[in-house]
Amino acid sequence: MIALNGIQVQRGGRTIINGLSTSLAAGQIHVIIGPNGTGKTTLLGALFGELPLATGTIRCGERELTAGKPRGKTLQQWRDGIAYLPQDSTADIGLTVLEVVVLGRLGRLSLHIDDETLDAAMQRLEQAGIGHLAERDIASLSGGQRQMVLFAQVMMREPEVMLLDEPVSALDLKHQLALLNLVRRETRARNWVTVIVLHDLNLACQYADNLLVVAGGQLQAAGRPREVINAQLIGDTYGVEVEILHDRAGNPVVQPLGISAQGDA
Repeated sequence: MIALNGIQVQRGGRTIINGLSTSLAAGQIHVIIGPNGTGKTTLLGALFGELPLATGTIRCGERELTAGKPRGKTLQQWRDGIAYLPQDSTADIGLTVLEVVVLGRLGRLSLHIDDETLDAAMQRLEQAGIGHLAERDIASLSGGQRQMVLFAQVMMREPEVMLLDEPVSALDLKHQLALLNLVRRETRARNWVTVIVLHDLNLACQYADNLLVVAGGQLQAAGRPREVINAQLIGDTYGVEVEILHDRAGNPVVQPLGISAQGDA
């Protein structure tokens, strides 16, 4: 479990995250939603130890982050067991897809890459549905294909915590579902703490075990989607008018109706 206690994060002299507290259980997918510029990516950066805390603490098992930027051994110890796939995932390097995935075990590689590592890399590619691309140069792939390769790479790290920033933004609908189904399956099987930033509210409602609604740098609501999502919350958060429907599994479906008078202001 990860516990955040009153964290504040500042960037460029501005407070982006302000007094946020919550807990993130293992074996669950925690999806962060909210308007642009409200602190979603900043929150992932803080969880990774990339952005310093101004106040508050983040605890993961026996490890703890406090105010100030962790450095050296402290930072490395914090990041042990954390895999982070940022939104900007360009990969214009002269490596094959298989080589890129193998780099997920960079800290454990020697001059000779053993068969077990190669087999594990191929298994991750097959899980992601892209085993047939193993010998392709990664620079020759589409943005969506690269995204799948880089997710296979972070799986190679065998993390305890998985941080994914808009992992499906470059994917078509079929591959969005394939990736998120894989994330859900692996989260359950490996007992990950998985934290995902998504803009698509309906995908968020479908895949989140715990939905975190962030706006103005603060946590507006948290819980199961069917318990927290309502037209008033979405209207207040995004400045739009919506109707909340439900799919056959009971998950909320957000149907936009228009920009509210408040959103026009």
